[in-house]
Amino acid sequence: MDAVVGFGFTRVTYSVPASRAILERANIAELLAQDEETKDADVYGWVRSLRKQKKIAFAAIGDGSTLDPLQAVLKPGDAAQLSTGVAVKLSGTWQASLGGKQSHELQVETIKLLGENDAEHNPLQPKYQTPEYLRTIPHLRPRIPANALLLRLRSQVIAVLTQFFFSEGFVQTHTPILTSSDCEGAGEVFTVSSNATKDSVQTAKPEKDAQVEHFFRTPKYLTVSAQLHLEALAQSVDKVWTLSPTFRAEKSDTPRHLSEFYMLEAELCFIEGIEDVMSVIEKMLMAVAHTLGTSPLGAELLRARETPAKNAEGGEDEVGASVLMRRWAAMATGGWPRITYHEAIELLQQATVDGKASFTFAPTFEKGLQAEHERYIAATVGEGWRPVFVTDYPSAQKPFYMSPSLSTTNSSGTEGTVACFDLLVPDLCELVGGSMREHRSAELLQAMEAKGVASGSLDWYQDLRKYGSVSHGGFGLGFDRLLCYLSGVNSVRDVVAFPRWHGRCDC
Repeated sequence: MDAVVGFGFTRVTYSVPASRAILERANIAELLAQDEETKDADVYGWVRSLRKQKKIAFAAIGDGSTLDPLQAVLKPGDAAQLSTGVAVKLSGTWQASLGGKQSHELQVETIKLLGENDAEHNPLQPKYQTPEYLRTIPHLRPRIPANALLLRLRSQVIAVLTQFFFSEGFVQTHTPILTSSDCEGAGEVFTVSSNATKDSVQTAKPEKDAQVEHFFRTPKYLTVSAQLHLEALAQSVDKVWTLSPTFRAEKSDTPRHLSEFYMLEAELCFIEGIEDVMSVIEKMLMAVAHTLGTSPLGAELLRARETPAKNAEGGEDEVGASVLMRRWAAMATGGWPRITYHEAIELLQQATVDGKASFTFAPTFEKGLQAEHERYIAATVGEGWRPVFVTDYPSAQKPFYMSPSLSTTNSSGTEGTVACFDLLVPDLCELVGGSMREHRSAELLQAMEAKGVASGSLDWYQDLRKYGSVSHGGFGLGFDRLLCYLSGVNSVRDVVAFPRWHGRCDC
């Protein structure tokens, strides 16, 4: 096969080797959508189940491209060499089915086993297995069709986001994993060191009292946020974004927290206030929700949630299809409500007085919003379905880099607050956080001193305020939390292929 590609005025001809033909073969999802009969059809996949009769046998084949298995019709003798989970290549004719459960089936002529398979001892057996059990075998659980669907959801959402940011003029960037500072200032960071000590060039396990020699001369950390580096990059091309892993040494054991997770972060220059940032977030999530609601993958998700899975306590590990549809519809519709932190506290306190709500933690201006408070705000201000922006939090509760609230937004108790926001969604609570960044040099130094942030390792960050400073802001979105919300999965540990949390780092 020859192909011609033009580079300017030059035309280059190259040949595609026959071995490249594998890239053009149809997957099972494409074959199931095909109504026409096809001779010499090749199917690659794994056997999900086998059903043998005296004169005929049936195998359900999957390749992860769809929840639905392909039905293969075989001779009993050929089926004898198959087992649940084995990888195969089946060749035959794709033709109309004689049964009523599927429109077409593969009449198998030849079978080729593609690898070993110890079906008897396989941890994945053809029965329901709880999310808790599946978390103990993260290297195998993606083979379950429902988990393969989550992998495809992650891929589709990334594709939509990439196209959105490209169309909005953002430049995708890659920020470092190793950093010299704790962006949030919370101290919940992983410190990085090599195995080398001053007494031993390389040891598998350094002695207890051995002094670790810093590979980079001074202590370095796994990043908790790409924000500071994005600010530097934004001041060269105006608008930037990244989707990268972040790490937090927080000993939280909740369905919403991981020690390693992905953050989508963006920074914008030449903006006047947080409304500009919130507008980008609203448009971005509207695009994601609209695409999901109109895509074949979205239809598969709804079908998979028609009967939510139950957990050991009798509750549901997933939300139902009707809830998912309302989530997507609410997110795909703009005009999300805004409420200041001051207004939010007043709302919560009044709800307590009126007997409309009872909270474990009493809402106060000083102690901040707890998860139960955020759920109530999402349920009332957001009417149970719409995302809600809460703006202008007290500066005492936020990091050093946030700038004071603008006078134009000081409408309700915003004195002593910063120009920031959290986006709350029903059930999951906080999904996105963002702010205007303090772009004035003297004011930034003053904020760092007030927060007790050491300025030495952030000299480069202060330089951004000295040389060509500009008003700018940005946000960070918990990408794995977003997937939880869109998929109806209740634990972030089940939308990440290899989840790490306090005490657990398998594989």
